[in-house]
Amino acid sequence: MRHSAEPNQNSEYKIIVVDDEIGIIDSLSIFLKRSGYNFTGVTDPLEAIERVKNEHFDLMLLDFIMTPIHGDQVIEEIRKFNKDLYILLLTGHKDLVPPLETIRKYDIQGYCEKSDKFDQLLLLIESGIKSIEQMRMIQRINQELKDTYDQLENAYMQSIEVLRRTVEAKDPYTRGHSDRVSEYSVLIGEKLGLDEAAIKTLRIGGLFHDIGKIGIPDSILLKEARLTDDEYSEIKNHPTIGAHILQNATIFHDILPIVKHHHERFDGNGYPSRLKGENIPYFARIAAVADTFDAMTSKRSYRDALPLEVVRAEIVKCSGTQFDPEIAKVFIDILDNEYDKIEEIQDKYFIEKRDPATSSSL
Repeated sequence: MRHSAEPNQNSEYKIIVVDDEIGIIDSLSIFLKRSGYNFTGVTDPLEAIERVKNEHFDLMLLDFIMTPIHGDQVIEEIRKFNKDLYILLLTGHKDLVPPLETIRKYDIQGYCEKSDKFDQLLLLIESGIKSIEQMRMIQRINQELKDTYDQLENAYMQSIEVLRRTVEAKDPYTRGHSDRVSEYSVLIGEKLGLDEAAIKTLRIGGLFHDIGKIGIPDSILLKEARLTDDEYSEIKNHPTIGAHILQNATIFHDILPIVKHHHERFDGNGYPSRLKGENIPYFARIAAVADTFDAMTSKRSYRDALPLEVVRAEIVKCSGTQFDPEIAKVFIDILDNEYDKIEEIQDKYFIEKRDPATSSSL
């Protein structure tokens, strides 16, 4: 009898044997326990399914022909909730081996004809254990890499967050602006039925869309009077500056279109690339509506916050020229029917409420 592994090494692996013949269970129990494995024997295939569902096992030895259901049916049920269990089929005769398509379909790792001698079975089990060891090692390495990546991502996010806060700290009127743009973008994305990954991109993109303003001189950024043409041209560089700041970080790859193109216009008259219509990245078109809404509803050094009815009318007016008409329509629906969500965002990321008695114009 071949014993290549020490019992104390094998004991960490749990093997479940499923066979409706109690004699087979008893024989394999003696054999596997002698080899040091943690053994569980089950004669009812339906019970075996429940055991696998509720307990951890590394490897299953499964009889093919059983009652009330056969081994392939057992595997079919198990694979619905467990894709990792290593399964070896036992057959009473080589003519009863399941077809190749069944083996492939249910990811059966091997099969062995029943015999009074267990040498071949032991070889298959040892091979299975080695595969399980390798899979555990791969999973461990992947987890370690993920942990390392997460740590690097968090460190980089914190560094960029400092820059973002620095931008907003320059101008009290824009404090909380990026947070609100982020939340408004998420509202629009959810209303459009976008998936979780897209919502995450919108959330992060909104937070960092104005990061490029770190490169704009304070004399321009904080100027209370109307900007000159040269000063306005300088301001228009902030999307390109922001994209340049973030472009070498893989974690920000998905938000670069938002950062660079949130000031493009649907009619092609925006900046920095004068993109038009659907050539503008979709997420940037969403952020453009959110960004403009917050700009109009926030108090600035050169004007008060605009009344909601004026803001709403401006979004409707600019649908199809400044804004993607589909996205503008969705946002108008939010304003008309879910404005409480807008107010929650404004209260969370403080925005000074406009005095109803104060008049203002665009």
